[in-house]
Amino acid sequence: MKIVLQLASILLLVMLGVNLSFAQTVDELLKQGDQFVTEFQNQKALDTYLKAEKIAPNNWEVLWRISRAYVDLGEKMPEKTDAQKDEQEKVYNKAFDYANKSVKNGSGQSITYVRRAIANGRIALFQGVFSAVGTVNDVKEDCDKAIQLGNGGNYVQGLAHYVLGRTHLKVCEKSYLVRLPIGLGWGDTEDAVKLLETAVKFKPNFRMFLFELAKAYVEEDEYDKAKETLKKVEKAPKVDEDDDKVLAEAKKLYEEIKNE
Repeated sequence: MKIVLQLASILLLVMLGVNLSFAQTVDELLKQGDQFVTEFQNQKALDTYLKAEKIAPNNWEVLWRISRAYVDLGEKMPEKTDAQKDEQEKVYNKAFDYANKSVKNGSGQSITYVRRAIANGRIALFQGVFSAVGTVNDVKEDCDKAIQLGNGGNYVQGLAHYVLGRTHLKVCEKSYLVRLPIGLGWGDTEDAVKLLETAVKFKPNFRMFLFELAKAYVEEDEYDKAKETLKKVEKAPKVDEDDDKVLAEAKKLYEEIKNE
């Protein structure tokens, strides 16, 4: 019976004009690209995803991955000169364009909104957070939408809470009275703590989430919790390209607050 159902499904796809070999090829390319991501080979990942795009240009799974690859590449680009910064910003704009297309083609998927929020966040940092109020508000809106949809698994939901929590912290670098007239009065360090605590619950041993939570605790003068969280950063395994940098920053912060 199971075999009959499988054959019927294949026949239906053929009748609908779905090219099965193309679908398999896209799936294989995504798996290959994802493997390059785990190996921190960002350019190879991008090249692989771009091949998949040629086959399936409106596939949201392909599009958000291309956006991620551009962000990963952009973060490693030199930024000492104005020309270098201009090139880096162009890469982040490409990341946004692909994330935006992924939202249009996968509007019911949390990951598409998360990736657009991340790309927008990188652009906002270039423009200056308090000069790019609309972009910052877009980041919040996309994270809220991703959380509302609630799909994509623990990592996606953890990432949505992390990005939103980090955005709250960034916005709160200026006082409420300064932020309120320009439309950023929603920023709140207590909300940042709650969001980042939730991110850690979704992915407990991720250095990036733990470190940002520790910084939020420091902002709230909760030094014991901050120190406890920073110790967890040291014990967490390396799974991300920037984990060594995060670990070094965590150790530095611990030294700064160890007597508090």
